[in-house]
Formats: sequence, C-alpha cells, structure tokens
Amino acid sequence: MIEAGELIACTEHGAGPPLVLVHGMMITGAMFAPVVEHFASRHRVIVPDLRGHGRSRGLPPPYTVPQLAHDLARLLDHLGVPAAAVLGYSQGGAIAQQFALDYPHRCERLVLACTYAFNRATAREKIEGRLVPLLVRSLGMRRFARLVISQGLKRVDADRARQVTDLIADQDGALMVAAWRAAMAFDSRPRLREIACPTLVIAGADDTAVPLHHARMLHDGIRGSRLVVIDAADHALIWARPDEFVRVVEAFLDEA
Repeated sequence: MIEAGELIACTEHGAGPPLVLVHGMMITGAMFAPVVEHFASRHRVIVPDLRGHGRSRGLPPPYTVPQLAHDLARLLDHLGVPAAAVLGYSQGGAIAQQFALDYPHRCERLVLACTYAFNRATAREKIEGRLVPLLVRSLGMRRFARLVISQGLKRVDADRARQVTDLIADQDGALMVAAWRAAMAFDSRPRLREIACPTLVIAGADDTAVPLHHARMLHDGIRGSRLVVIDAADHALIWARPDEFVRVVEAFLDEA
C-alpha cells in the first residue's frame, strides 16, 4: 500500500464541481488535452498520472486496479475533495469502476468511455493479453507505440498521432509490462450490480481495441446506466471527435 507522502501527480484546471479524468494504459493524463479546457470551463478538472505512468512513474508497485483506485482516493483527500464525478477512458474505466465500488460515497457520477468490465472475454483478447508484454520487450516503447498508433488511430490527423505516439513512447517499458499484467487481472462482472451512482457508458461503434460488446456488458450489468454509441467512431474517439465527446459527457453531468 501507499506509504506516507506517496501521492500520484496531477494537474488541475478550472473551477466548479470536481471532475476526475482517469487515463488509459501506457499513456498519461496528457491524453485528455483535446477536451480538458472544455471541461474546465464548467468544472474543477483533476487529471492524475496513474502510478507507474508519467510523472508518477517513481511510485513503486503494485499497479493493480484496486491500488490505483486507492491512489485516486488519497489524491482527493489531499486536494480536499470529498466526492467527484469520475470519467475513465479505456483502462482508466476499469480504475473508475473500482473507485465507484470501493468508495461509493465519493463517486457522484461515473462515465465509462471505450472501456470494459473484463478484457479477456474472447480468444483474441486472451492472445493480445499475452502478446503485448512480448511486443513491448522486443520492440521497445517507441516502436511499440508506432505499431499501436498505426492500428488504432487511423482517424486522427498526423500531428495528433505523433503527440499520442510520443506520450506512449515516453513510458518505461518494464513498468508498463508490470502494469499491463496487473490490468489483465481486472474483472468487475460479479460486482457491476453494486455500482449505484448514475453511470454513462460511451462506446465507438467501430472500436476494434475495445469492441462494442464490452460496452453492452457494462450497460447490462450496471442498473440504470445509459449507453451512448457514437457511429463511425473508434478507440480514438477522444482525439478524433473531441467536441462530440464533450457534448455527450456534459449532457450527462448536467442532469439533475
């Protein structure tokens, strides 16, 4: 567990009701650059770098989802935030789910974007789970990042693709392998019914990294949740169509 003084790094933007943005695997909170200023016009936006990532890479393991959720709770304690809306993107959605489960009184609203309850549901996903650590070790982070971008960010412009490549390439390969293996152990399916806060599930209709069946699983498992599927969007939704992403999220956050 976290020792005294060990806090994950974060940036803050804007003022208003708190909104925590939780980034995905092998990247940092900087992934939210296309949307953070939009959200900051109406919210106090808190953007952490998860343990092992970015400016928090100096914090030791474990990198398990429960540990990362606990890190968020300690960060909010430090910032004097008793409760917040939490948005998790990709693997960040797993951490957001865990936070809502472990600290239900602190999660006012939950947004799960391009994410999953269990990422080994198909044969392909099981193979990918074993393959990614091998690719990171054999290719190194920059070549691995280029491979990921070539497959998953086909609908973003070249400048944005380079920015995301640089974010991934800057991570520590050994830490990312450890974090990936910890992430593969996550499975919230037995507990989805326990998530009681208002929940929005967002998915790209053409997402091949986290296919639509994952969003449907979350929607079916979380009582009262809302599912929004964005046509002709893939896993790069937040970079390719940031205005639409913000519009959908803000409409949900504005609900009484």
